[in-house]
Amino acid sequence: MNFFQEAGMLLRKNIREYGMYIALAVIMLVFTLNTDGLFMSSRNLSDLINMTGYVAVLAVGMTLVIVIRHIDLSVGFVAGFLGAVVALFLTHGLPVWISIIAVLVFGAIIGLINGFFVANLGIPSFVVSLAGMLIFKGLLLMSLVKTGTIIVANESFKAIGNGYIPSLGNLNGLHISTLLIGAISIILFIWSDFKKRNVNIKYGFEVLSMPMQIIKLLFISGIIGYICYILAGYQGISWTAVIMFIVVVVYHFITTRTPLGRHIYAVGGNPEAAQLSGISVKKITYIVFGSMSMLAALSGVLFTARLASASPQAGTMFELDAIAAAYVGGVSAAGGVGKVTGTIIGAFVMASLTSGMNLMGIDISYQYIIRGAVLVLAVVFDVMTRNKGK
Repeated sequence: MNFFQEAGMLLRKNIREYGMYIALAVIMLVFTLNTDGLFMSSRNLSDLINMTGYVAVLAVGMTLVIVIRHIDLSVGFVAGFLGAVVALFLTHGLPVWISIIAVLVFGAIIGLINGFFVANLGIPSFVVSLAGMLIFKGLLLMSLVKTGTIIVANESFKAIGNGYIPSLGNLNGLHISTLLIGAISIILFIWSDFKKRNVNIKYGFEVLSMPMQIIKLLFISGIIGYICYILAGYQGISWTAVIMFIVVVVYHFITTRTPLGRHIYAVGGNPEAAQLSGISVKKITYIVFGSMSMLAALSGVLFTARLASASPQAGTMFELDAIAAAYVGGVSAAGGVGKVTGTIIGAFVMASLTSGMNLMGIDISYQYIIRGAVLVLAVVFDVMTRNKGK
């Protein structure tokens, strides 16, 4: 098999995964050309990452919920309400770390309650989460009825949403810490990819040819290096980006390297078969919904820190943005299929559309239409690829 035949076969076999990367690259290229390079400027890319952070964290949790064939519409106002709670804690003098841990625990408890109604009482998750959406919208308004918008003055907390990692100095105006992180990330990526290749060879699994492997490594390493280089031209990597990266790494590890991850996908693929094989579907439902609302709490923290305030409008449309990111990122509407890494790409696709259209001055009405069309195309693509697979 020659190089081009292997490349074509690889693209056909992984069209779901590679399609969104191609889509993101095309979107970025189009907006960069139409904004005279402003879209890929250091400041805009940094703002894009910070803007995506709270949605991406939500979308990671939503990925697992959709994988097990459920939905959670409450997460937007759970994020808004718990963002207001953390702001109230801070205004009453509680330390930042205690406030954040407290709302994360509250979030997990809320998710477990949702899981109880879905797993034990058999109430459809759509109904449970719709009720939750209304309840937490009410609690958000109730918590702010006396104060209105709460302005957060704590600088340490605000740094979570607007701060950047410390710099070790500047090299021709570039943030050295960011450049070092980029170099280390590339080295770790190459090392882990070769380690995975050797394990696959050991157990007789199919692997890429060495030329294709090298091209893949060069391409992805180039993207990592280029993004870090651009970010280094502004203020470097934000704390929001660091938190988002940690969440993605942890959940990617859980879903790909642990029995829990395998059980989640088994339940999503066929709940009845999973139950018969000894997997507790109720337990998985509790874990997934608890995780979802805990990430909603983290999303609320990031959003409140970014705006340095808590308002009655916080959380509006968050759940729809998270669902859209998951579907665009390759999560199947039928359940059982989807990757956390793909969801993050989906979140960046949707955020890039918004950022690019704003830079181009496109009317907001057209922006909603275009984003809706992209979501429909993603679902159509999912259905077509599943049908082709059958």
